[in-house]
Amino acid sequence: MNFLERIEWNPKVCNGKPVIKGTRIPLGIILEQIAEGSTWDQLLRDYPELKREDIQAALFFAKANIEHSDMRKAHV
Repeated sequence: MNFLERIEWNPKVCNGKPVIKGTRIPLGIILEQIAEGSTWDQLLRDYPELKREDIQAALFFAKANIEHSDMRKAHV
């Protein structure tokens, strides 16, 4: 799956934060709720417009950004 097909990054939508395409759900909200212990099933109930592939895309997006960032250098 190309996760970028499920993500929209538009300066006119949610102040330019990445969102699930076709929604106004920021990826940060999905990641935050998973970090707080929400299950995928809970997210799908709370946000009926989401699909499992959207949650997976949010996680792949976060992983890709961590792997391609200079965050590790900042903590050395």
